[in-house]
Amino acid sequence: MRIIPPLTALVVTAGLYSLVMQRDNLLAFARGEDATELETSDPASAGEQTGAAVEQTDLGVRVAVVAVHSSARAIDNAVIVRGQTRAMREVNVQAETTSTVISEPLRKGARVKAGDLLCELDPGIRPASLLEARARLKEARAKVPEAEARLEESHALLEEARINLTAAQKLSEGGYASETRLASTRAAERTAQAAIASAEGGLESTRAGIESATAAVASAQKEMDRLVLRAPFDGILESDTAEIGSLLQPGSLCATVIQLDTIKLVGYLPETAIDRVTLGARAGARLATGQQASGTVTFISRSADEDTRTFEVEITVPNPDLRIRDGQTAEIVISAEGTKAHQLPQSALTLNNEGQLGVRVVRSDSTAGFVPVTLLRDEATGVWLDGLPEQADVIVVGQDFVTEGVALDPTFRELSK
Repeated sequence: MRIIPPLTALVVTAGLYSLVMQRDNLLAFARGEDATELETSDPASAGEQTGAAVEQTDLGVRVAVVAVHSSARAIDNAVIVRGQTRAMREVNVQAETTSTVISEPLRKGARVKAGDLLCELDPGIRPASLLEARARLKEARAKVPEAEARLEESHALLEEARINLTAAQKLSEGGYASETRLASTRAAERTAQAAIASAEGGLESTRAGIESATAAVASAQKEMDRLVLRAPFDGILESDTAEIGSLLQPGSLCATVIQLDTIKLVGYLPETAIDRVTLGARAGARLATGQQASGTVTFISRSADEDTRTFEVEITVPNPDLRIRDGQTAEIVISAEGTKAHQLPQSALTLNNEGQLGVRVVRSDSTAGFVPVTLLRDEATGVWLDGLPEQADVIVVGQDFVTEGVALDPTFRELSK
């Protein structure tokens, strides 16, 4: 057995013991001081050294952060949404029958009035069909007096047959008329009744013929009306009308007309802001071109979009000069009731373990706390937040490195306005 390795291990162990456990005595020996003097030094001095060590230890567990003294300020709690412009009305004027265009086309961009001709179609044989239907109607109406006269004649014959039957019955009772005559008068009465039924049926058939002829005239007239396609309202042509000679079939496009003298701004409100917007509220918008517009809220959807969980809102804006076009991007600001809020740097926002948006604050006992907030507005100078007390010390640097209850060593700075 070698004796060198155990001796080496013993020496190393003794050295480590002296370095760790007898550090002060070892340093005193190195400086040439007496170790007993260090051990018997003043107890008060030792107490001061111990207190200083505790203080250093206490400062070592505090986290240094930068915070600001924030005070709530009154703001106009407007709701800001992104949206776009939309024409008040847009209609595709389409053909309802089959024929070729015989009118000169109008070019897109032209202004039209309600009732202006857009497309005229070739009538073909439709006028002749209309004349034929009218002739049949006249013929059916001419049959009515004849059917009515036949019915009156049948009633007269029935009355005569009943008189003859009554006379024959009385004569038969007195023995002055034979049974043959009585049977003959009864047969005459039944024949008159049948004639009345036949005349009434003929009159009803004549009236049905009139109704059928009237319907044929209306159908032929409607077919004639479909040959002329007109503007449904005052507006602008968004497309050329159909070219002359073009074959239009039911559903074929003649022209597209849009109304822009009044225009809509359409945006989508998040669930958190839907209760702050009311019908009739004033609203303004800035278009991508820098143009501004203002109007009032005229519609708020009662049903949320299934994908985005947002609610559609419409603002009606007058546009008499037609400067605002359909489909322009707009930033919409809708007025709402004012409130108090804190303006803080956007970087001050953080999330807690549950993913809730909020800020870290310095409590009165110099520990960290978390306060949930609601984002009201985002501006270039910072964000406006609701949910904080009137006065709050908000951590703006280091908030992501502390958690609830952690001791802090805060440094305060002025909040830039």
